[in-house]
Amino acid sequence: QVQLVESGGGLVQPGGSLRLSCAASVSIFSIYVMGWYRQAPGKQRELVAIIRSGGSINYADSVKGRFTISRDNANKMVYLQMNSLKPEDTAVYYCNAFKITDPTRYDYWGQGTQVTVSS
Repeated sequence: QVQLVESGGGLVQPGGSLRLSCAASVSIFSIYVMGWYRQAPGKQRELVAIIRSGGSINYADSVKGRFTISRDNANKMVYLQMNSLKPEDTAVYYCNAFKITDPTRYDYWGQGTQVTVSS
């Protein structure tokens, strides 16, 4: 079983920055692909960024150049540095861990942390 706990959300003005953290309780962290997703009111949950154990990364087009995902395998942490925040970044942000044991994908989610970008 994997438990994920996010922290670091809050209220920030447009143009500001926040850093989200996710602590994972799991025996072998490095086998999981880690990611951040977000869900705004009335919208579907969407991918923000993922990072694989080897360090390869994918970002949503909407956050490229502004957000940076990173992971610390030794301490079982994943981070999302968010810069130049916009009101449209307002959402609940969820940490995700997944692994694939063919043919099944196993997904685990944190409880979410609210990010509000407003003046």
